[in-house]
Amino acid sequence: MGGMSAQPRYTIAVRALCEFTAKTGDLDLRFTPSPTAQEGIAGHAVVTSRRGDDYQTELALSGDFGPLRVRGRADGYDARANRIEEIKTYRGDLKKMPDNQRQLHWAQVKVYGHLLCQDQGLDKVNLALVYFDIGSQKETVLQETHTAASLQAWFEQQCTLFLQWAQQELSHRAERDAQLKAMRFPHGDFRPGQRQLAEAMYKASKRGLCLLAQAPTGIGKTVGSLFPMLKASAEHGVDKVFFLAAKTSGRQMALDAVEVIRAGAPLLPLRTLEMASKSTACVNPDKACHGDSCPLAKGFYDRLPAARQAALDIMLPPASGVGATLLALDRDTLRAVALAHDVCPYYLSSEMARWCDIVIGDYNYYFDLSAMLHSLTLLNDWKVNVLVDEAHNMVSRARKMYSADMEHASLRLLRKVVPEELKKPLDRVHRQWNQLEKDQTAEYQSHATLPEKFMGALQTAATAIGDYMAERPSYVDADLQEFYFNALLFTRLAESFGDHALFDIEKSEGARASHSNSVLCIRNIVPAPFLKPRFESTHTTALFSATLSPWNYFGDMLGMPDTTAWVDVESPFVAEQLSVQVAAHISTRYQHRQQSLRPIAELMGEQYRRQPGNYLAFFSSFDYMEKAANQFAEHYPEVPVWRQSRRMDETERAQFLARFTLDSAGIGFAVLGGSFGEGVDLPGARLIGAFVATLGLPQINPVNEQIRQRMDAIFGAGYDYTYTYPGMQKVVQAAGRVIRTQSDRGTVYLIDDRFGRPEIQQLMPAWWRIERSAAPAQ
Repeated sequence: MGGMSAQPRYTIAVRALCEFTAKTGDLDLRFTPSPTAQEGIAGHAVVTSRRGDDYQTELALSGDFGPLRVRGRADGYDARANRIEEIKTYRGDLKKMPDNQRQLHWAQVKVYGHLLCQDQGLDKVNLALVYFDIGSQKETVLQETHTAASLQAWFEQQCTLFLQWAQQELSHRAERDAQLKAMRFPHGDFRPGQRQLAEAMYKASKRGLCLLAQAPTGIGKTVGSLFPMLKASAEHGVDKVFFLAAKTSGRQMALDAVEVIRAGAPLLPLRTLEMASKSTACVNPDKACHGDSCPLAKGFYDRLPAARQAALDIMLPPASGVGATLLALDRDTLRAVALAHDVCPYYLSSEMARWCDIVIGDYNYYFDLSAMLHSLTLLNDWKVNVLVDEAHNMVSRARKMYSADMEHASLRLLRKVVPEELKKPLDRVHRQWNQLEKDQTAEYQSHATLPEKFMGALQTAATAIGDYMAERPSYVDADLQEFYFNALLFTRLAESFGDHALFDIEKSEGARASHSNSVLCIRNIVPAPFLKPRFESTHTTALFSATLSPWNYFGDMLGMPDTTAWVDVESPFVAEQLSVQVAAHISTRYQHRQQSLRPIAELMGEQYRRQPGNYLAFFSSFDYMEKAANQFAEHYPEVPVWRQSRRMDETERAQFLARFTLDSAGIGFAVLGGSFGEGVDLPGARLIGAFVATLGLPQINPVNEQIRQRMDAIFGAGYDYTYTYPGMQKVVQAAGRVIRTQSDRGTVYLIDDRFGRPEIQQLMPAWWRIERSAAPAQ
């Protein structure tokens, strides 16, 4: 089927084509746990090293069918044997591999066979599936011989099955891009600062650079970043925009922003998907992910095409004649579609990510070890623009993604209940762990290298558990599974252990004197080596937040490219709106806390008397906050006081915030860096002031001191990178709760003598005018 070269092409990877056309039957995650990516790469290398000198690996092949361009890399080709190979690594019993998985592998190697025959003018070719057992290092080879004509017929059949969908996708893309090019900004005009942010975003995409944008709250950052990135998609050939948020509220703001943009362009066919975590999306958490256990996994791939089409139809603009009004696949809408078609919502959402223009989700979908959106981007060779909201959270969140810990007590319990076959390998881990505890005299110790014998025992145990579970697919034990996944993460992080991480052991005496308990931790402190390749595989990544100073700290810690652009968006607020007072006569240092309580209470009482209304008061810990609240309540019993409590759930947090109304007055006591220090919107009279009685510096403890030493060695700025910058970020975030709109007025008290220092004031917003508040007359 020929076609003029002028018509638009639809490019698809061999694997993606086969997954679309040749996947049938149940969703079945039983023939797992599959090898880690690292083991898979190593397994491929073992197989290819056993071949002859003229064996070609990673052979790039492509071919066309009408507007379709199909391309991929074949694992290997042995010219002497005229054999093309698809290599798959596995664990466990190969006989347990589901048929539909095997069919998919044959489908892929047949497509490669056709592309090779076409490329080299062959009449026939040998196709081989090579299954390599990670455990025994043995290969099982399945081979078939096919003629070029039969493979061509097979290829054309697959392409024909996909063609209608490809044409639907091509026309969607053409319509989307035409509408995006014509799209106007949804509000009559930009808010102050919003245009500057939008221009910086657009320019970054035009030049294919990453961007750090510090932009004050209240300028409409979400619309101000999504709008230019969508305009850029059409102009710069971008396939998708990923909007990543730290919290559920951030995802909701993105969905709202899409609605605003869509209201201004009613014909825009914009497909928007909100991703939920697997645990949130799962309908049957008590069942395993396969057809014999979960009804939503049974026949999943047979019902998927109808569910997929129904999900797309929901996102059509009303004017297209379908009469739909829903335009985004948010979590609830997607779940309803999935359940109407009896398919799993989580796996339907990962399928829909392939066909949507905007995907909204948590940071981990693009940045963690097993990031789904990142692997789809590589697999499909997408050109993506990534937006990272509230990006000041990225350092701490990324550190968590690349850290792992294990507790000895949980292994002790597990050893008593595991199946007989697993006792021996777990005993070895236990013995090595005991030895580590015996060798350590201090409560906390950091080590420059990983303990070789312990890691060896852990690796062996993980393999044994993996094999055991692969042979007994219906065996489910939550504790064993948790230990197993922990051990896998630990061994995986061990493969890349280096200066960017610490290995430490924290000992505590167990309930019985004979048992000490300990926690082993591979603690990532500089996520840069892991995130660098993620930034490189995007067209543009823009990180934005109200607190991204100093930008070199974020650039260094996150591994942003040297070409990253930086913009500090002018604030729409003016100094007259916010009175910033430094109470330098009070020290909130740990040793001065007790003496600070009375003067803090007096300062708050004076301010409240002068100007009654709603205030938030932030302290460095629950203990300090409780003491300050008690002191204040004792001296000013007439002022309403409410307090944050430890581990509040969503309802309790909502109740705390509900106290801030337009006509209430009182002081909410909270902990800096907790749930009320950022992401809380209390405009107008709902909040007229804040007291920040701490620099927010992380505690000085053995772990942070180790981090400081390492930061010094890597960046030469140990104290600032460990304590000052993260602390001041929290202070500025908390103070940022007070002024939310251009009509807001308010007061912030920064309580500590160190707030008077020029190097600390440099980290505060440029529009603040900072005054020293005098000590009240005694």
